[in-house]
Amino acid sequence: MVPLSLFDRAAFDIFIPIILVYPAPTPSNEALKEGLRRSVALYPHLAGRLAVDHRGRRCLHINNEGVLVVEAAVSADLSNVLANGSTVTNAEGLYPARPPPEVHNGVALLQIKLNRYKCGGLAIGLICHHHASDGHSMSTFLTTWASAVRQGRDFVAPFPLHDRGVIAMPRSVPTPVFDHRSIEFKGEDPAAPMCKFENITVRFTAEFVAELKARVGTPCSTFQCLLAHLWKKTTAARGLAPEEFTQVRVAVNCRGRADPPMPMDFFGNLVLWAFPRLQVRDVLSWSYGAVVGAIRDAVARIDGEYIRSFVDFGAVADARGEELTATAGTAGCPNLEVDSWLGFRFHQVDFGSGPPVAFQSPDLPVEGLMVFVHSCVADGAIDVYMSVADDHVTAFQQICYSLD
Repeated sequence: MVPLSLFDRAAFDIFIPIILVYPAPTPSNEALKEGLRRSVALYPHLAGRLAVDHRGRRCLHINNEGVLVVEAAVSADLSNVLANGSTVTNAEGLYPARPPPEVHNGVALLQIKLNRYKCGGLAIGLICHHHASDGHSMSTFLTTWASAVRQGRDFVAPFPLHDRGVIAMPRSVPTPVFDHRSIEFKGEDPAAPMCKFENITVRFTAEFVAELKARVGTPCSTFQCLLAHLWKKTTAARGLAPEEFTQVRVAVNCRGRADPPMPMDFFGNLVLWAFPRLQVRDVLSWSYGAVVGAIRDAVARIDGEYIRSFVDFGAVADARGEELTATAGTAGCPNLEVDSWLGFRFHQVDFGSGPPVAFQSPDLPVEGLMVFVHSCVADGAIDVYMSVADDHVTAFQQICYSLD
């Protein structure tokens, strides 16, 4: 039994789906499954199950029960499910159904569906429980799986770090200095605002991103300028009162920010969140440079001292026997939540016949959530998967490419 780290417990308690699409020719299912066997052996947590320990707390049972693989034959061509050759029009049935929360313990943590199309194309749909890995770890695993398929018997195995205890070592006298109980955790179950919402995809070309960076006026990342833009446009589409506050929950990979830094090949969860917060009038009226500055300043606060404080908080809470409820997944108007996968290699996962023509994070579970990924087909472009309230979709789509 491996106890969940505090970082695991702060993550979404949910199975995260992703879909990768490849045109013919593609490796056989047998080759994919053989590569999967080799790669899962290096990531035993994925072959385990969620369980409850003697204290009644969730843990990872490393029992080698395995990964669930489903094979399906689809009596249609791949072109029938792709819009513009690069976006899955309907993800329903392409990945295993997400188990309901009450049965998360005991089911396969990684579940994969291999969808074979009449034309020979392949859609790989998978779900993985977020308590087992974050996006960085899943990107690393998929890259390893693809290498195992490509290289066959010549596969050179990596050596990921699995020791979750290494990242949860508090100071000799735990001294939390930030209010993590009201940041990453809540004493009560924090319900996200309920509304009907639609999952949409927005593509920003390399030229659009370059123009945004020019508007900022100072060096900034693609993520920072696009987030500033989408914060402005989403806020405008929502029609919020000028004096209202809006914040963005920004996922921050802590591997390189910890002191000392953690190895990038650590497998598990190692993410915390920054919370840039402004009044609506400021989001709408400030320059792009000023909004980027607010985002940059908030992210910079997730440093070695903040991470040490978080770990110390976990030690204090555990000593008191506290039950902690994560705030992950509680976005919703007037707020946003964003995950940047721009540093990951999902769009380059090559099983032997080239990278995918489509990579998608379908069925975002809460309103206000955004995921940034590299486009698989448009060089330098960024695809943003968003969940937008039904009442705001039209207004947002009318202004999302405007720089006014």
